[in-house]
Amino acid sequence: MTPRDLEGRTALVTGSANGLGRSIALKLAERGASVIINCTKSIADGEATVADCQKAGAQARLVVADVSTDEGCSKLAEAAAQAGRLDILVNNAGITKHARDHSDLDALSRDDFLNLYSVNVAGPFIMMQKTRSLLVEAHKQTGRASTVLNVSSIAGVAGVGSSVAYAASKGAFNTMTISLARALAPAIRVNAICPGFIGTRWFKDTMSEEQYMKMEAGVAASVPLNVASGPDDIADSALFLLSDASRHITGETLLVDAGMHLGYAPLKAR
Repeated sequence: MTPRDLEGRTALVTGSANGLGRSIALKLAERGASVIINCTKSIADGEATVADCQKAGAQARLVVADVSTDEGCSKLAEAAAQAGRLDILVNNAGITKHARDHSDLDALSRDDFLNLYSVNVAGPFIMMQKTRSLLVEAHKQTGRASTVLNVSSIAGVAGVGSSVAYAASKGAFNTMTISLARALAPAIRVNAICPGFIGTRWFKDTMSEEQYMKMEAGVAASVPLNVASGPDDIADSALFLLSDASRHITGETLLVDAGMHLGYAPLKAR
C-alpha cells in the first residue's frame, strides 16, 4: 500500500505533462501531495496528468508557462503562492539538441548552447529564485526543510549523451545543485538525480519504433544491471529524495542509471 506521507504538502513539478516529470507528479499525488503540473506546449498531456493526479486523490492544476523566461517562472511561483504554500520544487523541464557525434563540432552553434542553457540551467535557477521565499516559509511553518530536486543527467557526469551542449548544461546544473544546497541550508535541501537512459518520448519521437526497440535492447545489454529504465524506475528514486527518508541529505547528486557510469556490462554466468 502506498504511504500517504506527503499529505498537506504542495509540490511544483516543471515539465510534467509527460515522461519522467509526469511519473514524479503522479507518485507525489499518490503519496498525498497537492501538485502543480507544468508544460509549455503539451497542454492535452498536461490536462491528462492533472486528471490522473486527481484520480489518485490529490489536488492538482495545470500551469502553462515557459521556464526559460522570467515571466514563466513568475507565473509558476504565483500559482504556488495561490496554493498557500510550497514544500517541494522539482526542476524537471529540460531540452536537448541531438548531435550524437561529439567530434562534429559543426553540429552545434552558439545559439544551440544558449538555448539549452536557458532551459536546463538558467530556468531552474530562476525557479529557485522566484520560489525561495515560499520554500523558506514552509520551513518556518513546519520546522522541516523544504525540498528542491534537480533532474539532471549522467551526461553531466560522464560527458556523454545527445550532444556536447546538453552534457555541458547538465554539468553546470550539477555544480549549481551543490552551490545552492550550501547557500540555501538549513531551510531548503537541494539534491539532483542523474538518470541514464529513460524510455520516453525524448527518444521515441526522434526515431522509428524499430530503431527505438534496437536502441533499448542495446542499452539493456550494455549496462551492468541489464535493464533499460523507464520513467517510473527513475521516479521512485526521485521520491526518496523528496521524502523525509532523505531528510539528512543535501547537495547530493544521485546517479540512477542502472550502472551506466561504470562503463561496462557484467560477464554473464556460464
